[in-house]
Amino acid sequence: MASAPKPNLPVLYNELVPLNSTEHATWKGRTTDKAPWVANQHAIPLTVEEFPLAQRDYPIVFSSGDRPVPLALMGLNEGVNVFFNDEGVPHGTPYIPAYIRRYPFLLAKLQQDTDNLSLCFDPTANLVGEFDEGNALFDENKEPSEHTKGLLQFCEKFEEAGNKTQLFMKELEDADLLMDGEISIQRRDNPDQPFTYRGFRMVNQEKLRELRGDQLRKWNENGLLPLIFAHLFSLELMRTVFAKQVDMGKGPIAGEMAPPAAN
Repeated sequence: MASAPKPNLPVLYNELVPLNSTEHATWKGRTTDKAPWVANQHAIPLTVEEFPLAQRDYPIVFSSGDRPVPLALMGLNEGVNVFFNDEGVPHGTPYIPAYIRRYPFLLAKLQQDTDNLSLCFDPTANLVGEFDEGNALFDENKEPSEHTKGLLQFCEKFEEAGNKTQLFMKELEDADLLMDGEISIQRRDNPDQPFTYRGFRMVNQEKLRELRGDQLRKWNENGLLPLIFAHLFSLELMRTVFAKQVDMGKGPIAGEMAPPAAN
């Protein structure tokens, strides 16, 4: 089973600190071409807006549980990522999900009785601090810098995409289209003992074919139907990911795949 993040914190995040001009007036944010925090992650949350690009590289599945979310599979076993090396450098030029590009920042509620969101960061990433180099987070008047404004805008767009993703998932659940997924993959050197992976959800193609014409027309017009097909077409890439694991000596590992629940 996948290990869970700390209570109330999304995948990747270990701590959250609100960014403020009192404590962080002279702090800077570093840019990096490495993402070591992703190296051991086999599943990363996706927004529906990313499906067209992500489906070219990753199998897109849905997490199990009461609140399923879309996930880009970067490996079929926990702790295995075939798209990033151990230092967090990507192999080739795969699409980098917005969830990874947003880290270590995110918008979070500081008080549960309000809908106001504050820009926060994970201090354990070592990308925000009192560094000599980097982009200033505040100007001389302790106002957010252009860099910080850009970070805030990116996080706001991510939240908007997240809301659209929740609506997409509600449509799938209301139509009872999600089913428990299962895939069996044979190793070339041992075809008699296939490895079976479960622990994820996928769209039930039989129920999709049974949908009424008016429902399909609605989904085609609002762009939902192409997203469903992007998900379905991407599932074949699970075999590609499996082959990469074998070639890299990172699997398969006996057991079942269980993508982590994501906030």
